[in-house]
Amino acid sequence: MEWYSYQKGTSPIRKVSRRRRSRLKRNLLIACVTLAAAGLLWCAIVFNRVNGAVTASPMVPADAGVILGMSMWGDEPSPGLKERLDYGLELYKEGKFSRFIVSGGLDNPDYQYTEGQGMRNYLVEQGVPDEAILMENESTNTYENLKFSREIMQREGMTTAVIITHTFHGQRAIEMAAEFGYTSPQLGVTESQTMSMLKYKSREILAYTKWKIQQLFM
Repeated sequence: MEWYSYQKGTSPIRKVSRRRRSRLKRNLLIACVTLAAAGLLWCAIVFNRVNGAVTASPMVPADAGVILGMSMWGDEPSPGLKERLDYGLELYKEGKFSRFIVSGGLDNPDYQYTEGQGMRNYLVEQGVPDEAILMENESTNTYENLKFSREIMQREGMTTAVIITHTFHGQRAIEMAAEFGYTSPQLGVTESQTMSMLKYKSREILAYTKWKIQQLFM
């Protein structure tokens, strides 16, 4: 009779196993919720940084204005890149720097010009003397834009620079410039009237996160 009751009931081993599975599921759920909350908090922090970049004020005159590359549309700078160029021209005319460094490689093998060449052409068309423009044609991302531009500055005996880009891109750019040893780098940032900020700010959150991971190993 006792043996029959034992078989019909739930064994102690089975009860322990169920409790373990229940604890495992609960701990897994807590871990998932914690990770999701941490991810959302990080996104909020980065979004605040992305929106917080501002042009240096007052801006101290520098040796160079470094315009970070963006896509070409065939032989012409894209509307977004023109915004950076036009803002750089505005600062140049105000006497904030006397020379440009334009930085960016080839977007498409079918294109005639690299980003750097397209930017130089645009600036020359706007009246900037060709000798006032230094060009970098190899970079494929912001990291390389700033690294290779820094090498040009060192070669030319320049020490200070204004980093010119869009507002959403400014925080990552200025952090990279500082990491590469730019002397007191300053930001010159402009808002975009031509690009989708939902798209570009979302991408910038991912790009900034990648940069912070990359920075840990520098």
